[in-house]
Amino acid sequence: MNVLIVGLGSIAKKHISAIKIIRPKAQFYALRFSLDANRIEGIQNIFSVSELNTIKVDFAIVSNPTFAHRETIKSLIPFNIPLFIEKPLFSEMDNGDLVNEIKKKNIKTYVACNLRFLDCLKFAKHYIEDKRVNEVNVYCGSYLPDWRPGVDYKSTYSAHKEQGGGVHIDLIHEIDYTYWLFGKPTKTFRLFSNKSTLGINAFDYANYTLDYAGFNANIVLNYFRRDAKRTLEIVLEDETITVDILKNTVHNSNAKVLFKSKKTIVDTYTDQLQFFIDDVVLKNEEFNTICEAYEILKICLKND
Repeated sequence: MNVLIVGLGSIAKKHISAIKIIRPKAQFYALRFSLDANRIEGIQNIFSVSELNTIKVDFAIVSNPTFAHRETIKSLIPFNIPLFIEKPLFSEMDNGDLVNEIKKKNIKTYVACNLRFLDCLKFAKHYIEDKRVNEVNVYCGSYLPDWRPGVDYKSTYSAHKEQGGGVHIDLIHEIDYTYWLFGKPTKTFRLFSNKSTLGINAFDYANYTLDYAGFNANIVLNYFRRDAKRTLEIVLEDETITVDILKNTVHNSNAKVLFKSKKTIVDTYTDQLQFFIDDVVLKNEEFNTICEAYEILKICLKND
């Protein structure tokens, strides 16, 4: 299996490690944009998409900065290869033409949504089936300077609005799994701000209210919480369940543990790539395609 990587940052290295577990004999090619780009053992550099005319690639991973996704995806369309696109899909909403072109050409796509593969969220999805939901509260707060050890957080794309950074789009996972669990809301309201002491120009706080037919879902995201917290609270008719994403557990309002798993979020990277290779690439299954991910991006970026 031959895999093309576009963007060799920290997230790409996680994907490469996962693929090596799934397909130990996989060959990796990296599309680089400078002849001086460093060489990484086990990865062959290529310097133009035209080289794909002579290399049979089974799929491509698009994991470069978000602002570069459009041009990268556009350049890969002529080769009609399956695309594994790192979230967020885009940083702006003026990409409908590209999404439609991908759909028209029937190019297989999957936009990374690894939390859908986390055991506690899969349990919650099954648990709430046929139950009356009255309220949903989603919270994700963490400390941006801790995200990439040894790297100045102010130098990363997350800190820069013009590079597609900002907590509202960096933590789109929370909006994604809310969409996955409850479907498309009828209306969306949002508030973004930048008032913390982080000293970045990207938004460091986001607050969403998603209006559904029978309930509201509230989503709060921030970059500045030192004691990380990542939870989903679902208020049902007879009980409240809390999903602790960091601990991979679910408990109810009586503190009864309904579910727990020894797996971590890191394990989901392997699980989602296993699914992508086995079910999307080989079996043509559709799951969080570029079309669905674009709808989720609308929730993230647009007020109704």
